Amino acid sequence: MKEILDAIQSQDSTAADFAALSIPESYRAITVHKDETEMFAGLATRDKDPRKSLHLDEVPVPELGPGEALVAVMASSVNYNSVWTSIFEPLSTFGFLERYGKVSELTKRHDLPYHVIGSDLAGVVLRTGPGVNAWNPGDEVVAHCLSVELESSDGHNDTMLDPEQRIWGFETNFGGLAEIALVKSNQLMPKPKHLSWEEAAAPGLVNSTAYRQLVSRNGAGMKQGDNVLIWGASGGLGSYATQFALAGGANPICVVSSPEKADICRAMGAEAVIDRNAEGYKFWKDETTQDPKEWKRFGKRIREFTGGEDIDIVFEHPGRETFGASVYVTRKGGTITTCASTSGYMHEYDNRYLWMSLKRIIGSHFANYREAWEANRLIAKGKIHPTLSKVYSLEETGQAAHDVHRNVHQGKVGVLALAPREGLGVRDQELREKHIDAINRFRNV
Repeated sequence: MKEILDAIQSQDSTAADFAALSIPESYRAITVHKDETEMFAGLATRDKDPRKSLHLDEVPVPELGPGEALVAVMASSVNYNSVWTSIFEPLSTFGFLERYGKVSELTKRHDLPYHVIGSDLAGVVLRTGPGVNAWNPGDEVVAHCLSVELESSDGHNDTMLDPEQRIWGFETNFGGLAEIALVKSNQLMPKPKHLSWEEAAAPGLVNSTAYRQLVSRNGAGMKQGDNVLIWGASGGLGSYATQFALAGGANPICVVSSPEKADICRAMGAEAVIDRNAEGYKFWKDETTQDPKEWKRFGKRIREFTGGEDIDIVFEHPGRETFGASVYVTRKGGTITTCASTSGYMHEYDNRYLWMSLKRIIGSHFANYREAWEANRLIAKGKIHPTLSKVYSLEETGQAAHDVHRNVHQGKVGVLALAPREGLGVRDQELREKHIDAINRFRNV
């Protein structure tokens, strides 16, 4: 690994130098273990601790197949799917690996008694398999997390519709929270040159997800002037949705859970911010009964920010806790886009407010190849910025996942893999200086 890191840090290394490097037999990786899937049985979700289930193991380097690449990972980040994997909810990810292992002889590699997790990376290509022409050893890259086979016609207009669509590092093995990762070469995108390794690794999954959900015609198709309700507007997903709304001429109404998170939204440029804890919104009277009076109170508060207008688009991801309110406050003919369900998957809402007001609910999941590329292009141009707030070492990944699980983080939480310290990998200082305040915005709170 030292030779690999030395080559990456040298300004004189060529593609031939990287191609000549020896690939080690093993590497360090964050894993969960198949024989521990019941370790949290009987515990409430909140009490399940990623620090107990995530391990730093030495694992063998996987075989490189056609259309694939091995990447030296300089940095990665923690997403909510890392939390789900670590607490084995809603299902153990080993079921995903078992099913993927049955697709072909090559995919059998993924069905192992351990799962290397992580759905983001920034790093350097080490090797490419047969059939890879667009990428070479030494290329500095980030990776999106869409893994597809594309043997069915279903996915050729929208790769997210491929029957074998999976999320790399969650539904596949050999993910990005590691020193080396195995990806399909069509997951690779150019690393934004003005960002450090850890900054470049942070946007991937959440930035692409927010782009499809809010901007793309496959999602809400946001336009100028739209009133956009954004739940968790300073979090991993919401912080990018807030930026897209502002950059696209929409009017974000940001919902957060603390004064500190409200301040971040205002720093991004949002003017309409609701601290749901400070204002005491309780959309559920008890475990089984919602409170429509609270929906109405919430809607009235929103209209104070919009000059009496209702919401055009709701950016939904909390799920059960908020979904009834989201459907209610959306205007007639408006759209609720939903991905994830961090507060629960069984959504309940009053269908009268949906059907009689001609509202739409759109399911949105990650992004197709083109959407991921467009979202990364906006990062590279300095139009959208990383929301990295804190960086951990690979050894501390369990604590990083614990922070995300308990929602004590802001924006995104990064993890250094091979990078020996923060701040490395910047190639365009001029562009960086132009946007340095925005790049560091989530660091300064």
